[in-house]
Amino acid sequence: MEPIMILCLLFFIIFCFCKLVFLKREACCYMLAYECYKAPEYRKLDTETCAKIVFRNKNLGLEEYRFLLHTIVSSGIGEETYGPSNIISGQEDSPTLKDSISEMDDLIFDTLDKLFSKTGISPSEIDILVVNVSLFSPEPSLAARVVNRYKMRSDVKTFNLSGMGCSASIVSIDLVQHLLKSYKNAFAIVVSTESIGPNWYRGKEKSMMLSNCLFRSGGCSMLFTNNSALKHQAIFRLKHLVRTHLGSNDEAYRCCIQIADDLGYKGFLLTKSLKKSAAQALAVNLRVLAPKVLPLSELLRYVYASHLKKKTKKTSLLEMGAGLNLKTGVDHLCIHPGGRAIIDEVGKSLGLSDYDLEPARMALHRFGNTSAGGLWYVLAYMEAKQRLKKGNKILMISLGAGFKCNNCVWEVMRDLKDVSVWKDSIDQYPPETTVNSFIEKYSWVNDEYLSFVKFH
Repeated sequence: MEPIMILCLLFFIIFCFCKLVFLKREACCYMLAYECYKAPEYRKLDTETCAKIVFRNKNLGLEEYRFLLHTIVSSGIGEETYGPSNIISGQEDSPTLKDSISEMDDLIFDTLDKLFSKTGISPSEIDILVVNVSLFSPEPSLAARVVNRYKMRSDVKTFNLSGMGCSASIVSIDLVQHLLKSYKNAFAIVVSTESIGPNWYRGKEKSMMLSNCLFRSGGCSMLFTNNSALKHQAIFRLKHLVRTHLGSNDEAYRCCIQIADDLGYKGFLLTKSLKKSAAQALAVNLRVLAPKVLPLSELLRYVYASHLKKKTKKTSLLEMGAGLNLKTGVDHLCIHPGGRAIIDEVGKSLGLSDYDLEPARMALHRFGNTSAGGLWYVLAYMEAKQRLKKGNKILMISLGAGFKCNNCVWEVMRDLKDVSVWKDSIDQYPPETTVNSFIEKYSWVNDEYLSFVKFH
C-alpha cells in the first residue's frame, strides 16, 4: 500500500475515533412534555374590555386615544387574549406585591401541576429548575416558590433568570442543555412567562403604549431529560442551539428597553429601529446556525446569490437573509409571535410562505405576545393541526430585548397531535379574517366623543 494511502487511512481512523468520543460525551437533551397556560374566561380582553381600559387612562389626549385605537385594530391580535386580574378589575394604577405574586402563582403552578400529572414524573425527581420572568424578581425567588410549593429535594439546582426578554425561553433551554452534560439521567424543568400586571404602562408616550396593545398573560412549563432510556417517551430532541447578542451596539441595545417617561410612568419602549435590529441579529445568528442545518448545495447556492447581490449593491440589512431557503434543512418554522410587523418582516427576509407564517400569526391572534412563553403557543398550534411528524425538523426563531436572537432546531421524535391549549379553538383557525372588531365597533369614534371620555 502506498504511503499516502496509509496516511489517509490513518487520518480517517483518527477522525472517526474522535467523532465517536465527541458523540459519546455530548449529552442529549430530550423534551418529554410541555404545558401552555390558558387563563380563566373572566380575564379575556375582548373589544369592550380593551376599550374600557384605554378610556380609563386619563393621561391620554385625543391624539393618543386615536393612536391607541388604530394600533389595536392593526395589531394582529384578536378578542380572546387574556390579561392579568388587576388590569381586568381596573387596578392598573395601584398594583400590589400580592397581585404580582398571585399572577405568577396562577400561571406557574397551573402549568406545573398539569406537567407532573401528564408525565407521571414526581417533583422529587427534578434535578434542575430554571424559571425566567423578566420584569418581576421577588425575594425569595420565583424558583424558590416552586421548590417550596412542590417540596423538591434539597439538592435541586435552581436558577432564576430576569431581564432576558422575549427570548428567555431559549436562553433557559441553553442553560439546561449545558447542565445536563454534568448530570447523568437527570430531569430538568423550565418555566417561561412574564409579569404583565404591575408593568402596565399608564403614560402617554406612543412608543411605550405599544406594549399594552401587544403583551398578554401566558407562559409555559417544559420537562427535559438526558436519559436515553426515555427516548421513546420524548416528543422532541434538541439538535442545535445558537445564541446571538448585539448588546454592544447602542442602537440595538436601546430599541427595546424598560424606562420611565417624562411623567415618571414606567413602561417598555419599542423604537423604530426594532425591525432593523431584529433583522441584523437574525442574519448574524443564521450565519452560524445555517451551516449546521442546511445541505451543502443550498449553502453554496446562497453564497453565490449573495455575491451577486453585493456586486449589484442591492443588499441591505433587512435583506441579509433573503434567498436563504431554510426549508431545505428544516420542515417547520416556529417564529416568536412578538407582533404582526416582526412576523411579516421575518417572513419577508426569509422568503417564507403564508403556510409557514400561519402558526405565529394565529398564536398572536389567539393569545397575543406572551413574551418568553410565546414560542410554545406557536408550537402547540402546529401540533394541534397535526403538522408535526416523526423525523421533522423545527427551527425556532426567538427575538428579545438586549438585543438578542436565540434560535434552535428540534427533531420530532414521534407523530404529534395533542390539541392541548388550543382544544377549544383550533377548529376556528385559521379564521377567514383576522381583522380586529375595533374597526366595526369604534371606527365612528370622533373628537367630540373622545373629549367626552377624557373629561368624564
